[in-house]
Parts: sequence; C-alpha cells; structure tokens
Amino acid sequence: MLSVLYYLLLVVLCTVFLVLSAVALVVCMPFDKSRRTVHELSRVLVRIFFFIPPFWRQRVIGREYVDRSKSYVIVLNHNTVVDIPALYCIPLNFRWVSKREVFRTPFFGQFLVLHGDICIDRGRAAEAKEQMVGKGCEWLRRGVSVAVFPEGTRSRDGEIHRFKTGAFALAKEAGVAILPVVLDGTASLIKKNFLFNWRNRITVRVLPPVPADRVAATEVHELAQQVHDDMADALREVKIER
Repeated sequence: MLSVLYYLLLVVLCTVFLVLSAVALVVCMPFDKSRRTVHELSRVLVRIFFFIPPFWRQRVIGREYVDRSKSYVIVLNHNTVVDIPALYCIPLNFRWVSKREVFRTPFFGQFLVLHGDICIDRGRAAEAKEQMVGKGCEWLRRGVSVAVFPEGTRSRDGEIHRFKTGAFALAKEAGVAILPVVLDGTASLIKKNFLFNWRNRITVRVLPPVPADRVAATEVHELAQQVHDDMADALREVKIER
C-alpha cells in the first residue's frame, strides 16, 4: 500500500515538474541555450524523490573528480531505470543518449524532449552512432556533458558487460575527456513485484576522468576496453565495501 501511495505521489510530482520544465524552456530559451534551467528542475525533482523515504541512502564517492567548468562524455553502467535519477547527484549539466522507444514513454518521453536529449534508433547501429556523435558534439560545444550507457542495454546480472564504441568515438570527435561513473544499488530499489525497497542504499562512484589528450591518442576499441576494465574493477570494490 505504501508503494502505491508513493507511485501516486510521483505521478503528481512529475506532472508538476513537467509543466514547470515546459514553462522554463519557453521563458529561458533565448538566453539559456544549454537548457541548464530545465536540467536543474530535474535535479530538484530527483532530490525530492530520494529525500522523502527516510531510510533510502545515497553515497557519492569521487565527487572531487568532477570539474563543473568542463564538459565530459559520461559513461556509466546500466542496471535499471533508477540509474537515470541516480546520476543527477553529479553536479553537471548533461544530456542523455536514449533509444527511440523511451521517448514514447509517459513522463519520461516528455522530459527527454524538454531536456533536448539525444534520440537514437538502436535497430540501425551505424545510423545510431552517427546521430550520437553529431548531436553529442553540438551539446558538447555548448559546454554541456553527454551521458551514455556504453553497454547499450541493461545488465541482467549486475556485472559490467562489453562496451559499444559510440561514446568513445564521440569523445574523440569532440576532443573532450571521458568521465566514468559506477552505480551500485540501483537494481534493488524497486523489487520484481514493482514494490519499493524502503531500506535501499545507492552508491555512485566517480572515477578519475580520462583526459582529452589520452582520448585523442588512443584507438576507440582500446579506449573502450580500458575504461570498461577500470569500471569493472571499481564496481567490484564498491560491492566489497557494501
């Protein structure tokens, strides 16, 4: 019953913030090309989401590696839909790269449109990569980071699987650093019966960025493998420290 009430509250909150975001986009568009205002409204919504349940905990490790004056290609592991709000604890203005189907989801889809997130068609790999690099470079030139799930889909066992190269090609093309982020605990926040786990803890670990000069000097497949291995090692350490 408590989970049902919280879902209803979330529907109300999302509706209110969706309207606020639409108004903010129209009002601020002439002087806010990076859509920072819309992004910050989403950060407020996420804070409310995690704050209300008294026994939910979020732990952020490595926040000192984030330079707010820079834009990054953010790469993170993917377990569940909760990964999306979890990343908003990172103090960066970013756009998501998301499959076309998510843009049709109630609330999520409308928020993605208002944010200016990057829509790709996963069924056409070459075209999707081209869309990601093209649109991603546009946002990065505006000083906005781009967040990508390089596995391309959710992990079924909680481990980090093989990375696709699109995010790394984007970083190389744009000449920016890569910011690896590891998430743990997001998969256990919502149980298989869709009820909330009211004593959940999420860990967000930010790894040292891969500098732009190293990105430029490294072949994309090698770069993807190096970042994958670093993130897999970090995830194992986080799980040991639970």
